[in-house]
Amino acid sequence: MKRTEKEQIIADVAEVAGRAHGMFFTDFSGLTVEQATELRRELRKSGIDYVVAKNTLIRKALEQLGGYDKVFPGLKGPTGVAFAFDDPVAPAKVIQKFSEKHKKLKLKICVIEREVYDGSRLAEIALIPSRGDVIAGILGSINAPLAGVPGTVNAVIRELVSVIDELGKKKAA
Repeated sequence: MKRTEKEQIIADVAEVAGRAHGMFFTDFSGLTVEQATELRRELRKSGIDYVVAKNTLIRKALEQLGGYDKVFPGLKGPTGVAFAFDDPVAPAKVIQKFSEKHKKLKLKICVIEREVYDGSRLAEIALIPSRGDVIAGILGSINAPLAGVPGTVNAVIRELVSVIDELGKKKAA
């Protein structure tokens, strides 16, 4: 590989890593070409970029950004990096599901919002609700009290109508 190609890979990885809210470093050794293609397809469906590069090039890209020293010990053996932009834990869900199916894909280390986690915590991380789920839960909580207002108002109106009817009957009698 020529020096200019290496420099381009470093620049590309640094640019993508700089935009990412989550990075998941995987060991894909043992995957067949079909399985690797399936993994890339599943990640792409979730809006996740997946890059395979030499560890030294990944390291140089992360060094340009700074603050990723804790990742470097995990850069051994074949490495693929899943970059998450909108939902920082989305790759964990895809990787977890894929590794349960194929048993060969392993998570080495991950970075979520610049916090570094050991790959052994994949199952825990995969259980974290997505950003969309959290927002939906918050909105649901906010809307829940409002949903009860019409029922309460209707009950008050029915009670008033009942009282007015009773008064009307007493007045007529």
